[in-house]
Amino acid sequence: MKESSNSLLDEFIDALWLADGLAKNTLAAYRSDLALFAHWLAERGVDLPAATEADIDSYLAHLHARTEKVRPATLRRLQAALRRYYRWLIEQGRIQTDPLLNIQAPLAAERFPKTLSEKNVEDLLAAPDVTTPLGLRDRALLELFYATGLRVSELVGLKLFSVSLDDRVLRTFGKGGKERLVPMGEVAADWLVRWLAEGRPGVLKGRASDFIFVTGRRSRAADAGMTRQMAWVLVKKHALTAGIPAARISPHVLRHAFATHLLNHGADLRVVQLLLGHTDISTTQVYTHVARARLKELHAAHHPRG
Repeated sequence: MKESSNSLLDEFIDALWLADGLAKNTLAAYRSDLALFAHWLAERGVDLPAATEADIDSYLAHLHARTEKVRPATLRRLQAALRRYYRWLIEQGRIQTDPLLNIQAPLAAERFPKTLSEKNVEDLLAAPDVTTPLGLRDRALLELFYATGLRVSELVGLKLFSVSLDDRVLRTFGKGGKERLVPMGEVAADWLVRWLAEGRPGVLKGRASDFIFVTGRRSRAADAGMTRQMAWVLVKKHALTAGIPAARISPHVLRHAFATHLLNHGADLRVVQLLLGHTDISTTQVYTHVARARLKELHAAHHPRG
């Protein structure tokens, strides 16, 4: 990729952050998508800002033809990144024509989130060995996941000052740095208290950290908390212990279970939207389909005329 493309890409990402305050992960994904396209173009002697409709069509065809299929959601994100990038170039007066003008956006397939039954969740929460400091940490982590519906990045980013144990509420910053207060419930708060009092000091072994969820790895920076990747590994590990197939579980599945189970028990959709930190209620509405499907299953299984 030419230096001019690199500079423009950096400038675009900065402009995107200033205009919309997008989350770091979203900005990183946009940058990655555009950089991969720029590399593909460079191999064909084309600079990213100079790409034509034919170039973009060819790249999309290349992605579709790959042995390792690209997920529809990834293609939608790529097109979103491309559209915003070229519209920004037009606004800056750097190009005259939008190369995506005649390229149709991919249809969003109706997609229902994976979730877990309440029995699955109970088995998962009971999986860690709470007689050990790390087991206490994992139990508190899982309980807080399910009790709050936090994103994994929000959960591992929690610091000691983020939580009020007296009020059983925590403060987190979601996508775009938007702040919200989330109740955690009595059970999750009790496990968190146990972890902080009985487990965390033994894991830290005298080290200082502001993060609630820490690891015993000496190689990490003194104040570094658990990574998103490690949280994912821990959820998978305890899911296997609980007999839950690996394909059905991830930290985000616990967020889905949180939302679905709330709706199954009569929670208002607007309340669930606020708890999840969704800007648009249409993002939350997907859970109503899951909840309705579960209610139909229960009706069919238990009603005498089901």
